[in-house]
Amino acid sequence: MKKLILLFFIGIVFQQILLAQYSLRLVVSTVATKVEEDIYVAGNFNNWNPKDPNYKLKPFAGGRKAIVLKDLSAGNYAFKFTSGSWDKVECEADGRDIEDRIAEVNGDLVIDCSVKGWKDNYPQRPKPYTASPQVKILDTAFFMPQLNKKRRIWIYLPKYYAASNKTYPVLYMHDGQNLFNQQTAGFDEWKVDESLDSLQKATGKECIVVGIDHGGNDRLAEYAPYDFEYNKTKITAQGKMYVDFLAQTLKPFIDSKYRTKKSFENTFIAGSSMGGLISLYAVMQYPSVFGTAGVFSPSLFIAKQLNAEAQQFNNPNPIRLYFYAGGKESSSLVNDTKQLASIFEQKQNIKVFTTVTEIGKHNEKYWQIEFPFFFNWIMN
Repeated sequence: MKKLILLFFIGIVFQQILLAQYSLRLVVSTVATKVEEDIYVAGNFNNWNPKDPNYKLKPFAGGRKAIVLKDLSAGNYAFKFTSGSWDKVECEADGRDIEDRIAEVNGDLVIDCSVKGWKDNYPQRPKPYTASPQVKILDTAFFMPQLNKKRRIWIYLPKYYAASNKTYPVLYMHDGQNLFNQQTAGFDEWKVDESLDSLQKATGKECIVVGIDHGGNDRLAEYAPYDFEYNKTKITAQGKMYVDFLAQTLKPFIDSKYRTKKSFENTFIAGSSMGGLISLYAVMQYPSVFGTAGVFSPSLFIAKQLNAEAQQFNNPNPIRLYFYAGGKESSSLVNDTKQLASIFEQKQNIKVFTTVTEIGKHNEKYWQIEFPFFFNWIMN
């Protein structure tokens, strides 16, 4: 009886620890230039919005500026300071980019920071064009009838595509701006083309990749399976129409123009963050079209309904799901990803692979590192 009582109290204490909420005070003590300008903090706690009025620092003692983030669960939070946009993000004193700042929250925490420089203080060097010869722009304004919009579409063809009669599996990827070319990437690129050039040389495995540009300000809506609220603004989901476009319009077009393996077993889809979320949703909506999804750092916090839908999901076709999460992303991402993956693991005909990189952050650098492992997995 005493043991039961002891276990009961241990359980209560453990539950309180799990549910504990903490505060994080970020203080900017010194700013190298433009000391009078407003300062904002952007991070994985506000979807990296560079000018979120709710995350604007306020005057603090001693001429400093500060903000208190309240009710945070224990975990890792990545952030940077901006003066209102990503071209005005903080940087090193010589203009070089800096790594994301990381706050490891396991209790109330104060972090004192210094901003050494702002990116707009330094002349912008033109970004290099880094796409390999295997990458072409299929169309700068491909019509999306389901959304009544136009979008740039990229395509990567294996090196010896033109000299062979082979057919190839196809990988569809979102955020096309960030896949192949540093010149068009918002921050960094995945280097999908360089990775595939090397992997195909080493393994003999070849694949066509189709990249679909995101819609800029429409990205959140287009990659959202369900309506959600962001910064007190309701986002009306367009994810169903977007995956309809992929399955009903874009894939048939690609299959008609290129030598593709058309079956669901040879049709893959992948993306990161919101792109990871919509990749999983695409497989759930069209399991007879997309047989494999690469779900990198999915934004599950805006899709709470997904677990319930996953519980109900059943299909006769064997599908494969590759889940990736970084240990230094949002406080809940790893647990949320593992929980969702475990639901699919209980299903028949679904093969699940889940990997966590403890030092992984929410950016292209870590997705770039993970991509070759994903490619080898789907090709085997």
